[in-house]
Amino acid sequence: MSLMHLSFYSAFSLSCLGLAFHRTHLVSALLCLESMMLSLYIALSIWPVETQMTSSTLTPVLMLAFSACEAGTGLAMLVASTRTHGSDHLHNLNLLQC
Repeated sequence: MSLMHLSFYSAFSLSCLGLAFHRTHLVSALLCLESMMLSLYIALSIWPVETQMTSSTLTPVLMLAFSACEAGTGLAMLVASTRTHGSDHLHNLNLLQC
C-alpha cells in the first residue's frame, strides 16, 4: 500500500469516526460528511491516472456535483432546524415530533 492510499484511507476513516463520535451539533456532522466526500473525490480523481483508464474520468465530476447538492441540502436543514428549534444541537431534534 502506498503512502497516498494510506492517507486517503486514514482521512476517510477519521471522518467516519468523527461522524460517529462527535454528534453534538449538526454543523460538525455536516463537516464530517464533507470531509468524507472530499477524500472520496481525491481518491476518485487519482484512480484513473493510476490505472490509465480514460473511461472513468467523468466519475469525480459527477460525485462532486452530488456532493454539492448534499451540502446545499444539509445547510438548508441547518437553517430550518435553527429557526424552528433555536439551536443546531442534534439531541433537540426529534423525528417523531413535527
